[in-house]
Amino acid sequence: MSKANSTSTRQREEEDEQGSAHGAAGEQLSTAPREERPDTGAGVPAMSVIGWVRWFWRQLTSMRVALILLFLLSLGAIPGSLIPQTSVDDMKVQAFKERHTTLTPIYEALQLFDVYSSVWFSAIYILLFVSLIGCIVPRTGQFVGQLRSRPPGAPKRLTRLPAYTTWRTEADPEEVRATALRLLRGRRFRGHEVGDAVAAEKGYLREAGNLVFHIALIVMLIAFASGQLFKSEGGKLVVEGDGFSNTLTQYDDFKSGSLYDSDSLAPFSFVLDDFVGTYEKSGPQRGTPRTFEARVTYAEGAEGTERKGVIKVNEPLVVDGTKVYLIAHGYAPVVTVRDGQGKVVSKSAVPLLPIDNNITSSGAIKVMDGYKDKNGKKTQLGFKAFFVPTFAGHGKGQMFSQFPALDFPVLALSAYQGSLGVDSGLAQNVYQLDTSKMKEFKDKDGELLKKMLMPGEKLDLPDGAGSITFEGTEEWASFQISQQPGNGWALGGAVAAIAGLAGSLFIQRRRVWVRAVRGADGVTVVEMAGLGRSESAKLPEELGDLSAALVTTAPVAPAAPEKPDAADTPDGSAGTDATNEAGSRPVHPAEAPAEGAEK
Repeated sequence: MSKANSTSTRQREEEDEQGSAHGAAGEQLSTAPREERPDTGAGVPAMSVIGWVRWFWRQLTSMRVALILLFLLSLGAIPGSLIPQTSVDDMKVQAFKERHTTLTPIYEALQLFDVYSSVWFSAIYILLFVSLIGCIVPRTGQFVGQLRSRPPGAPKRLTRLPAYTTWRTEADPEEVRATALRLLRGRRFRGHEVGDAVAAEKGYLREAGNLVFHIALIVMLIAFASGQLFKSEGGKLVVEGDGFSNTLTQYDDFKSGSLYDSDSLAPFSFVLDDFVGTYEKSGPQRGTPRTFEARVTYAEGAEGTERKGVIKVNEPLVVDGTKVYLIAHGYAPVVTVRDGQGKVVSKSAVPLLPIDNNITSSGAIKVMDGYKDKNGKKTQLGFKAFFVPTFAGHGKGQMFSQFPALDFPVLALSAYQGSLGVDSGLAQNVYQLDTSKMKEFKDKDGELLKKMLMPGEKLDLPDGAGSITFEGTEEWASFQISQQPGNGWALGGAVAAIAGLAGSLFIQRRRVWVRAVRGADGVTVVEMAGLGRSESAKLPEELGDLSAALVTTAPVAPAAPEKPDAADTPDGSAGTDATNEAGSRPVHPAEAPAEGAEK
C-alpha cells in the first residue's frame, strides 16, 4: 500500500472512531446530505458520462453552490440599479448612450441596459432555482423521516457526552424514569423510554426553519419572475377636472411583461377632483410639502358605483388588484387663443414640466388646428412657455419661482407661427417646441415677441394676427398605474425567509438521556447527559435545570458511612467506598469528567 493511501486510511479510521464515540446518539441531528468518500486509491479513476452528470448535480445542489449563485445574483443586480434600464426608462437609456459613446458598445455587448432579461442574469436565476429545489427535496424527506422516528437510545457510556451529571437516590428506577419522562415532555421534549433509560429530543424547529428559509427563497424567485413576466405599468398625467379610464389608449406611456395580456386590464376609471398641496412657509424647511394628495372620484367597472378616494405619496389607490400611485405634481396655465377676428381658436389648461423644487416650470403651447392668419391661410401657432407660481418681482433677479404655492403666478411667453412638425409622423416631446419650420413673431423693435403675463392679461400678436390670454392656473397630478401579481407572494416569502433564518440561527437541536439503574448496594444510580448539534453553553445549563427539577422527586440518597482506613483495620486491608464518585449530591454538568474519563 502506498504511503498516501495509508495516510488516507488512517485519517478515515480516526474520524470513524471519533464519530462513533457517541454512537447512535449523534446520528441524524442534521438533514445535511452526507458526502460519499469513495476509496479511490492512489489515483482518481476516470468517470463515465453518467458519473460526470452525477458529480455536476451534486455540486449544483450543494449549499455552497447555492450561496455562490445567490451572491452572484446580488452582484448582477448592481448594474441594473446603477445603469439606466430600457424596461424602466428608454429616454434615460438614449441620453446615457449619447453621453457615453465609448462605454455604450461595451454595455450593449454585456446586455447591461437590459440586465434583468439578459442571458447571463437569467442563467444565474435558473441555476439558483434548480439548486435550491435539488437541495430542499432530499433534506425535506430526511426531516420528515426524523419527525416520524423516535430519539435513539442512550449511549453505553454517558460520561463521554459533553454535558453530564449523576447522583444516587433511594427512589425506584422505574419511578425515576417515569418522572423524568413526564418532566421532559412538560418542557416540550419528544421522549420515550428505551430499556433502562429515557431518551428525549428538542429543537426540531431549527431544521424546519432552515427548510422554511430555502422554500421562501424559491417562493420569492417565482414571485419576482411572475412579476416581471405578467406585470403592467403605465403613466398618466391628469389635470384637475379631467379623468382617466384604464384602457391602453388612455396611457401616456405603457410597458408590460412578455406574457402580459392586455385584455387583463382591470376595468375602472377615476376623475381628479382636486389636488391639495400645502408647504412650509418659514424656517429652514421652507417650501417642504406638508400636504400632498390627490382627491379623486373612482368607479370599478363600466357601471360601477362612484366612490371618493384620496391618493397620497406611498399610499396608492387599490382597485381590483391594480395600484394607482401619485408620483408628481405641477401647474397647467389656462390660456385662450384667438385669431385676428377675435374668434376663440383654443382654450385649454396646458401642463408644464417642473424644473426645480419650487415648481418653476417650462413647456410649450401648441395650436395645431383652427387658426388662420390675417390673410385667411391656415397655419399653426407655437408659444414657448415659462411659468413661476411665486414671482419675486421685476428687478429681483432671474424669473425663477420663490415658493411652490400659487402666491404670485406669472407666465412668460414667446410666440412663433408656421409648421409645428406634428404631421411628419415622428414622435415629438409635448414639452418642447420645434421651431425649425416656424417664424418668430417680431415686436416693434424687430426682436422676438415675448411678454410676462399675470392672470387676466394677454399678449397681442402683431399685425392683427390674434392674441393669447392667460386666464388662470389649474393643477395637474401624474399617476403611475401598475399591476404586479407577484408582490404579495414576494412579501410573504421575505417575511417567511426572515422567520426561518431566525429559527435556524437561534434554535439549538439537542438530545437528553436519563438512565436510572439499581446499584449493587440496592441504591438507584441516576445519570443524565445531553448532546447538542453544536457546542453551546446553554446545554449544560439546561441539563442542570432538568437535574434540579428531577431531584425534587428523586432526592439524593444520604452518603454511605465512611469505612476505616487500612491503617485502622485490624487486618490492615483497605476499606471499600459504597458511594460513587458523585458522593451524595448531583454532579453539575460543568463538573462532568472529560471525554474518555472513567467513572
